[in-house]
Amino acid sequence: EKQVFQLRAHMYQARSLFAADSSGLSDPFARVFFISQSQCTEVLNETLCPTWDQLLVFDNVELYGEAHEMRDDPPIIVIEIYDQDTVGKADFMGRTFAKPVVKMSDEHYCPPRFPPQLEYYQIYRGNSTAGDLLAAFELLQIGPGGKSDLPPIDGPTDVDRGPILPVPLGIRPVLSKYRVEVIALERQILMFSIVWGRRACPWTSHSPHPALDKQHTFASQDLPENELLHPPLNIRVVDCRAFGRYTLVGSHAVSSLRKFIYRPPDKKAQHWNMTG
Repeated sequence: EKQVFQLRAHMYQARSLFAADSSGLSDPFARVFFISQSQCTEVLNETLCPTWDQLLVFDNVELYGEAHEMRDDPPIIVIEIYDQDTVGKADFMGRTFAKPVVKMSDEHYCPPRFPPQLEYYQIYRGNSTAGDLLAAFELLQIGPGGKSDLPPIDGPTDVDRGPILPVPLGIRPVLSKYRVEVIALERQILMFSIVWGRRACPWTSHSPHPALDKQHTFASQDLPENELLHPPLNIRVVDCRAFGRYTLVGSHAVSSLRKFIYRPPDKKAQHWNMTG
């Protein structure tokens, strides 16, 4: 018996990818395979923690079998991560597998199963781990009413990204504004702290070395309120050579920023305690 579905792959982010380029970074994109179809995310340049924030929609997916079999044991989704090279084909970086949450046409699109929640999927390159993928997948049966009966894709709309659909509300994490303060000591040891703010703030550096002030200019960053979804902080050390050349000296990843997070006290709560 033929069943027709629509697959929605909510590709939010990857983290801790390995450096495929000599710069210590990569230009990653993800390719999603399902049955006989495949689609790619956009390429994000020079990062080990790409935030694609992209919804890939696979229409008219035909599967054969009983309805209860499709719901309980759907086909596997294959996700591969590649590094885009300016010359030649893309380099394979790793692979992971996922099973979608299935909704049949006679079921309601409501909690606790829907909308699906973002999950981490371990990426492997051979027998070695090669990072994590933060994504969600849902397989929606198209009933007699056609696609009009499918649950709508609930914004946000991003006109600047053209045809690229962002991850819908209800699935994408709630974001807050953060800024990073970089402090360079006399021995050029960098100390990082994450400062939470209610408005956009530039990333700043305070250093006794003017050269470091020029090289470390940062910008504000939107990060999930859920600390478990924070990407690691990647630090690169490069040697500046003649004629504008750079050589990677080394890199380090701070996997958890929890101990560096500072949240200013709530002024309303302080005022209430003082007056109460």
